[in-house]
Amino acid sequence: MTDGGLSMPAKYPRFSAAELTSMRGMGYADLAFAILSRLATDIPPADLRGLIDRTYTAEIYCNAAPGTSARDITPLRTLEPGLHLLALSNGPTLAFKDIAMQLLGNLFEYALSKTGEELNILGATSGDTGSSAEYAMRRKRGVRVFMLSPHERMSEFQTAQMFSLMDPNIHNLAVRGVFDDCQHIVKEVSGDLAFKARYRIGAVNSINWARVAAQIVYYFKGYFAVATEVSAPVSFAVPSGNFGNIFAGHAARMMGLPIRRLVLATNENDVLDEFFRTGMYRPRGSAETHQTSSPSMDISKASNFERFIFDLVGRDAAALSALWRSLDSTGAFDLSADAALMARLRDSGFVSGRSTHADRVARIRAMYERYGVLIDTHTADGFQVAAQYREPGVEMVCLETAQPAKFAESIREAIGRDSERPASFDGLEAVPRRFEVVDASVDAVKRYIEQHVPVG
Repeated sequence: MTDGGLSMPAKYPRFSAAELTSMRGMGYADLAFAILSRLATDIPPADLRGLIDRTYTAEIYCNAAPGTSARDITPLRTLEPGLHLLALSNGPTLAFKDIAMQLLGNLFEYALSKTGEELNILGATSGDTGSSAEYAMRRKRGVRVFMLSPHERMSEFQTAQMFSLMDPNIHNLAVRGVFDDCQHIVKEVSGDLAFKARYRIGAVNSINWARVAAQIVYYFKGYFAVATEVSAPVSFAVPSGNFGNIFAGHAARMMGLPIRRLVLATNENDVLDEFFRTGMYRPRGSAETHQTSSPSMDISKASNFERFIFDLVGRDAAALSALWRSLDSTGAFDLSADAALMARLRDSGFVSGRSTHADRVARIRAMYERYGVLIDTHTADGFQVAAQYREPGVEMVCLETAQPAKFAESIREAIGRDSERPASFDGLEAVPRRFEVVDASVDAVKRYIEQHVPVG
């Protein structure tokens, strides 16, 4: 957006009860087309259908965890009556972000093929976004990726996934700082409109609306898998870092999906939990951002939160701008004195909670002992907070974040042994790596881009 904000649909398309009923038995690709064709109206339907069919295949989502089927793309596992796990980690990097990112890679290549132009993607990652983006964009025609990550703050598996890629269009920059420093650099570079235009900079983080749109689909898929009828309320528990994953649930609710509650789970970096409990939004500085065992949630200032506040203030751009000016000048904004906004917040469907390292390790152990299911640290945060909000007669679906092999140290602490991993990832941590360490500086990143993007 030229005003520095994030793109949003002018309005949410709304599905009627009859339309929801007709979608109930659809496979993943059919469901994705039914939803995305209402959001991506600038792509001819036949072209969109082809992109979706090329994305959601069992060959791509082939890393199914034991007891699930790759053909389902997002298989659901019922753990006990009323409690379910929606498996989202069957993709090439074993993380939920593959589901949207693989489609985004195909969309980028499709759009660039129409114009003959090139795109240089600048992104920031606290863990899984980077590898998902890079695996989706590698070898894509006309695309380069410049991915910023906090130096030595990701898990060893996540680091190896990203830095082991040798494709010439992939550039990994390890920033001396935390994720919020990386995210700040991306926003500042993207806000320099002259630089952005000259070097054809695009976004691949969840601030890209296409990624959020693609994530909406699996809320519908999860809902239909557990709802006894299309009017039945279903709650979703979501580990939340940059707010994109759970914002997709909010969008699904706005589109008519009968979601009862969106249960937002944070780790020790609990800025969002504080907001939903009190109305105070107070991002922490780098020194106050904790390095935790659920590192993809080690985020203080969530980019997609701006989208939710836009909806909360009635899509009033001036009101949103005023809140963000307060945020920029004072480091916070507080809605607690505005009775109307607090009422809207209570009616938004969001509830929240916080999980600690001790909580997630205990939850991983308990889930393994009770259900024979091994979950990763972020998913454990989701289950930990979901337990506070289960209601009789309301199905609770917990969204999986990643496969546990990506967080070996915490899994060993929880159950005393390593988790299994797909055979294709054996020995990953030992392979050669290619990356560059840079200062947490906008100028340093700009210089790197200038050196690696031909301008003609």
